[in-house]
Amino acid sequence: MTTEFAIYWGQQTVKTAIIVAAPILLGGMTVGLIVGIFQSATSIQEMTLTFIPKMAVVILIILFMMPWMLETLTDFTRNMYSQMALISK
Repeated sequence: MTTEFAIYWGQQTVKTAIIVAAPILLGGMTVGLIVGIFQSATSIQEMTLTFIPKMAVVILIILFMMPWMLETLTDFTRNMYSQMALISK
């Protein structure tokens, strides 16, 4: 295995992880920002008000995006295993 090969697959792993996690993180961050603005505007400082909507959005995003996430991770794994023969050479 060459250094370039290891660096390439390390980069691909990080890239795939970011792409798969981005919808969940962006959804939670957006809802948190909206709820935070709402709390500031109304002076409500209830901690559960931020937690429950974020959890609901994250669960919904996971439910709707799961097929795409699994397909992306499966393709990545398939590509990685297909390159395993090059490692032993």
